[in-house]
Amino acid sequence: MSKRKMLWELFISTLYLSTFTFGGGFVIVTLMKKKMVDQHHWIDEKEMLDITALAQSSPGSVSINSAILVGYKIAKIPGAIVSILGTIIPPLTIISIISMFYSLFKDNVIVQVILNGMRIAVAAIILDVVWSMAKGLFQKRKIFYIIIMFCAFVATYIFEVNAVLVLACCIVAGIGKTMWKLWKLRRV
Repeated sequence: MSKRKMLWELFISTLYLSTFTFGGGFVIVTLMKKKMVDQHHWIDEKEMLDITALAQSSPGSVSINSAILVGYKIAKIPGAIVSILGTIIPPLTIISIISMFYSLFKDNVIVQVILNGMRIAVAAIILDVVWSMAKGLFQKRKIFYIIIMFCAFVATYIFEVNAVLVLACCIVAGIGKTMWKLWKLRRV
């Protein structure tokens, strides 16, 4: 595939995903995985999980961060630029239109019912992300990561620990595990 055609396909893919995705970054990341990994085979599943982790831990929108990283992985700087444009054009356009008619939408019962239905769909999609990521860990028997996932869930859901603190602890645990592996390799 020519570079120009690849960039066009990347733009159309991110534009499509961003246009028809409601519910924030994790929803678009799930659909991006299906499009970029499963359909186009531009990146593999492990790379997509790494991109998701980086996008989530970086400042800014998860969907835009993911688009930058996926676009860069596929086609370097032009890919990142094309992905960003494809990702930001739909919400920018939609929000601009909605803001012009906000007073008509805010009290409309039909709009409120539609938004409530969309919340249910978003929750289901986020649950799908969690399920597919966790399933991979269990299938590969990644005990360390399963324990981290369980502890992070308990800390945030049961003990209501701030997500930033949980993320920082996960980073420290990941660095510790990597240092342990490096230390073991040096001893061999």
